[in-house]
Amino acid sequence: MSDYEVRYSTDIRASDSGRLTGYAAVFNSRSVDLGGFVEVIRPGAFARSLREFPDVLALVEHDTNRVLARTTNSTLTIAEDERGLRVDIDPANTSYARDILELVRRGDVWGMSFRFRPYPGGASLDTSTSPALRTLTSVQLSEVSIVVNPAYPATDVSVRHAIQAAHDNRKAKLRLIAAL
Repeated sequence: MSDYEVRYSTDIRASDSGRLTGYAAVFNSRSVDLGGFVEVIRPGAFARSLREFPDVLALVEHDTNRVLARTTNSTLTIAEDERGLRVDIDPANTSYARDILELVRRGDVWGMSFRFRPYPGGASLDTSTSPALRTLTSVQLSEVSIVVNPAYPATDVSVRHAIQAAHDNRKAKLRLIAAL
């Protein structure tokens, strides 16, 4: 997996029933500076991968020792919609899964990430801007993760049934910043 890249976002929710829902990626939203460039994901960027490589894992902090769910057993559902890459996680009944659910409910953890690699021709770099702008149009997805430090500020992870007001305010501010 060394040729895969990792990107972070901030859009996940946890329900009373113990499910996590949100967005691992938001379309047409700029990332933070990723080391001399920013990145934008275009709608449809995950379509090929979801058709051709349907086995995707949901992890905690990209750690394969902390698996939450996976698509092949239907405990993870991933789909593109008009906003981005929507995920629904039915986490295993493990201590780390219960811990992450509680941390998301409290608002201590609110980010998501995804691991990918561009298909040939699936990424372009515009160096005429400062910082340079990388645009992703077709990528192979390998996993989504719940994370502490997201790179895409336009998304979040939170409790589905009762998002805390402070969390909503932070999310709205981050979306406003990303839109600028």
